[in-house]
Amino acid sequence: MFAVVVTFRIVPEKMQTFLPLMLENARASRTNEKGCHQFDVATDAARPDEVFLYELYTDRAAFDAHLESAHFRAFDAETSSMIAEKTVATYAQVDQ
Repeated sequence: MFAVVVTFRIVPEKMQTFLPLMLENARASRTNEKGCHQFDVATDAARPDEVFLYELYTDRAAFDAHLESAHFRAFDAETSSMIAEKTVATYAQVDQ
């Protein structure tokens, strides 16, 4: 498995617009992408401008396919001006 964690800091007063678009992107990923096994969207009231994602893919190729998908590209274009900061970290499963 290939895990992806993303933290967004959203521009003040854009969260109400950003969050429904993020949730739709997550739903489309889970529904339409064979290699997407999990796509969680989380927030914390103590950090109202932050959105945390946990995504789980079959492998790096499945994640790369996600980045090329029409729904992700549309989401990325529509939300880019709403994002003040974004960090992405990826992790490959260690064989046991």
